[in-house]
Amino acid sequence: MTHSGWIDRFIRHLEFERRLSPLTCKNYRRDLEVLLAYCEQVGIDGWADLDDGHIRAFSATSFRKGQSARSIQRRLSAARTFFRYLMREKHVSRNPVTSVSAPKSKKRLPGNLDADRMARLLDIPGDTAIVDRDRAILELLYSSGLRLSELTDLDCGDVDMHSRTVHVTGKGNKDRIVPVGRHALQALTRWQKSRAEMANAEETALFVSNRGTRISTRSVQARVSHWARRQGIDTNVYPHLFRHSFATHLLESSHDLRGVQELLGHANISTTQVYTHLDFQHLAQIYDQTHPRARKKD
Repeated sequence: MTHSGWIDRFIRHLEFERRLSPLTCKNYRRDLEVLLAYCEQVGIDGWADLDDGHIRAFSATSFRKGQSARSIQRRLSAARTFFRYLMREKHVSRNPVTSVSAPKSKKRLPGNLDADRMARLLDIPGDTAIVDRDRAILELLYSSGLRLSELTDLDCGDVDMHSRTVHVTGKGNKDRIVPVGRHALQALTRWQKSRAEMANAEETALFVSNRGTRISTRSVQARVSHWARRQGIDTNVYPHLFRHSFATHLLESSHDLRGVQELLGHANISTTQVYTHLDFQHLAQIYDQTHPRARKKD
């Protein structure tokens, strides 16, 4: 089987055995095709001929071409998983990526909007069907901390108005039930009435476009950006910022890291712990502003 043939087989394994999302599979394919191009460039005939020296050179070449440490980490992670699969299929005898470390990237704290600016952003004017839809989208993103793909994948039956919850299918097809806040419920109730004007008869999606079909992630990004400008928010606003704000505001109030982890659907609590850094920053600012020994003299 050819180099690319093994990649095709691996992607099918991800799709049908591991049931990963189409976007995740697309990302794996893209990263492995970069590695494949490198192998062809340096004359490596088969995956079994690739050793850790080649992988280190691949990583160094990517870095010299201006790839970020984060991108190289992702490429090596994809290659590591791919070679685990090749070992399982007995096509290779060892995983050459295991001993290779990616360059360390600077830790970036996620951005967030404070409660006042979030309230201003959510207070969008108008009573058309489009406004009703956009208001419900913004409220639900913030109320339940959904990922963008989780929001666009929602069907009408996924929201239980009686129990005030939404059923979400997250990364790795993992399901979770997340509470929906009062304002989001009100916005969803209004949108459900307007949805009948826009949705095609057979469409199951909760949120639809002007064409009556499931709204795309790109369209949601555009609408979020539109309302941020209209509401005078002086920072870059994108759908994932609502999730960051949701987590930050909950953690500031509750200090329940495990609870926030469950609500976000993080498999590993270390992913959630980044928000503790944001919480500490907030406390440090309060300390600097209020503690007599911390105030800077004019």
